[in-house]
Parts: sequence; C-alpha cells; structure tokens
Amino acid sequence: MSVASLVSSVRSRLLGFVARRYAGGSSGMSFGGNLSMLPESVLFPLFRDGLDPSAKVNELREREPVSRLSLPLGIRAWLVTGYEPVRAVLGSVDGFSNDFGKLAGRIGVDAGATPGGLGFADPPVHTRLRRLLTPEFTMRRLARLQPRITTIVNDRLDAMAAMEGAVDLWQEFALPIPALAICELLGVPYSDRDYFQKLSTSRFDLDDGAHASLDAMTESLDYLGGLITKERKDPGDGLLGSIIRAEGDNIDDRELAGLADGVLTGGLETSASMLALGSLVLMNQPHLADPLRAGEPADDLVEELLRYLTVVQVAFPRFAVRDLEVAGVPIKAGDVVMCSLSAADRDSVLGPGMDQIDAGRGTTKSHLAFGYGFHRCVGAELARMELRIAYPALVRRFPGMKLAADPAKLAMRRASIVFGLEGLPVLLE
Repeated sequence: MSVASLVSSVRSRLLGFVARRYAGGSSGMSFGGNLSMLPESVLFPLFRDGLDPSAKVNELREREPVSRLSLPLGIRAWLVTGYEPVRAVLGSVDGFSNDFGKLAGRIGVDAGATPGGLGFADPPVHTRLRRLLTPEFTMRRLARLQPRITTIVNDRLDAMAAMEGAVDLWQEFALPIPALAICELLGVPYSDRDYFQKLSTSRFDLDDGAHASLDAMTESLDYLGGLITKERKDPGDGLLGSIIRAEGDNIDDRELAGLADGVLTGGLETSASMLALGSLVLMNQPHLADPLRAGEPADDLVEELLRYLTVVQVAFPRFAVRDLEVAGVPIKAGDVVMCSLSAADRDSVLGPGMDQIDAGRGTTKSHLAFGYGFHRCVGAELARMELRIAYPALVRRFPGMKLAADPAKLAMRRASIVFGLEGLPVLLE
C-alpha cells in the first residue's frame, strides 16, 4: 500500500468526505498531497505566507514550541515547532515510534494496511531496509551518476532554449531532472525512460482527477515489479540489480518494488519542488546567482536554500511509546507528535535573520530539510547533487531569465506536506 493511498484512507476515516475526491492530493504528494478539505485547526502547520511559514506557526514557535494540536476522534496530538525540541523528538531512539500500526487501530484503519518502507518502519525492520539502500546513496556510489545528471540538465536546457515564448520551468526543468536521475539510479532501461518519466510525473498531475494519480502509482508498482523480474534474471548496475546481487531471495519482489517506489516518490516531488522554488528565489533575488555565474561552488547556497524553503514541511508522525517530556511538556504514551520542519528551520537559535537568505551564514547542514536522526532522508546526497548541478547551469545558460507572470498570482500549494508550485512560467531571455 503506497503512502499516498494510506493517507487517503486515514483522511476518509477522519473526516469521511475526502476519500474519493481528494485521494492522493492536489498534485499527489507522496506523503500527503493537498489536504485542503480538512479543517484549518489541523492544516495550519502547512500554510505559508509566500515562501515563509505562516505567522501562526512562527508565533507558536516563539511562545509555545510544543503545543496541543486539535485532531478529531479524541486523538491527543502535539505540534513541535522549535528547532531543539524537533531534534529531540526526531533523534529519540526509544521514546517514539513511526509504526503506523500504533495509530491505525485507534482510528478504524486495518493495522496491517501500513505503507511499509522506511518512513513508517521501526527497528529492526527499518534497520534492515535502510541497510539495503544506504550503500547506493553514499557519495562514492553516487559519483558515477554525476556525469549523467549533468547531461540530463544540459539536455533540458537545450530543449528549453528551442521553445518559443514562455516556458513552464516546473514541467520542462524541475520535474524531468529528478525523474531521469532516478531512472539512472534504479537502472531503468533507456528504451523505457520516456515512458517511466511520464509515469512518474503523472502521479503528481491531477488534471484527470485523483483516481488517475492513484492509477499511475499502481501502474508504477506494476512496472517496477516487471523490471525486478528482469533484474532477477540478469542483475544490472543500478540500485535494483545491486540489491538483488547482494540479497538474492532474502528480499521478495513486493518488498523490493516498495523500496524502489519509495525512492521514486521520496526523491521526485521533493527535488522537483526545490528546483522550482529555488529558481524562483534566484529570479527574485538575482544577486544570489552572481557567484554561481562567476563559477563559484553552489554548495553553501544550496544548503541555505534547503533550510530557507524546507519543502517537506512536517516529518512523518511519531507516536510516543511511553510517558515522557519534550522541552518540559509532558507527553503521554500513545500521543501523536507532529514536527514542523519548516518552522524549526527558521528558529532564531540557529542565528539571526533566519527569515532571510544568507549563503555565508555558516550553518551548512545544520538544517532539518532532510529530517534528523535515523529516519533522516536516505537520498539527501542525491538531492544535493542535483541542485548543485542544476542551479548554476540554469543561471549561466539563461542569465536574463525572468518570471512571465505576476509573482502574486503564482499558484502555490495551499496545504501540502511537500510545499511547492503548480507551475512556473518564465521568459528565458
């Protein structure tokens, strides 16, 4: 069961009227999508004021960094917004669980219908699954992808340069780059890549309705299952082939397809949102791009954009396994704890002026854009590589690029766990 399908099921239990129409969300976010039919008392941690966390979330962080969150069905829930309290929750190895089964029975969902994968698993299951993926995401192993990602970026720039009039940077640049990079990582055959890219991105396009998005997810798992069958016979050099060679029959096809789909859903929409939103920032503040055009490394700017934007707004929910305290606030066993990553990354404990972008502030990698603790995003280095290659290439190729729309009228996702744009029309010159 995919995370999107699971969230759809939970929402239907919570409010009853969103299951059909809004399953998968507006743009089908891999961990939640558009939840705009839920009450604002639940949704406000996902709201933004432009690119900033909402004023209410910021106020809570300063006044009450661990506060009660109103959820239906009598579920006791907490919202954690302060940087240090968020790190305390996410870094706890024995106080909290990610196992959805601990909540499922209480809200009438089959406890066995968990999404699986790293995000909703506890040790030892989580330890085993992460051990399978981690070797493929080391910088040494990812270095082999760098030339291909550079080629992918340059190909997209060439394609955009050949277009007339306004270009949708979201569709033509931000989405294809991570989609094709994941093809390289997984070992999708070249003959299938156009199909796989279309299949990958269609789950985030609800023009044909939410069911079309869920159908695309099902088709993706079916495709991955067929690819795994072929890899079993002749393992390639990609992630699937490497795991099959290392594990053999110790991992079954369903579990491996779920891992591969998790790589797709976890690495596609988040990286695409960062590419689009980061490009918007560079157009709004062109001085930030000057060092990139001059050939300086993008590393510090990428880290600062990751912190400033924090596109994954909240971490996977945690469930307290015992009575404990967070920042002096008593939390009871069974309570649900939501951590606002976007709020935490603007906390003044990180330094002054955290609502502004300063690539030289020296807080490299202290941010929580990839989470924290043993559930920290396993694909963080791949995302960094994509951003470090794509941003400089874009601003060097099109130094006069500007918005082709009123900035105030850009369509932003109103209440999405993965914050982002619905489109980004630009004039390249």
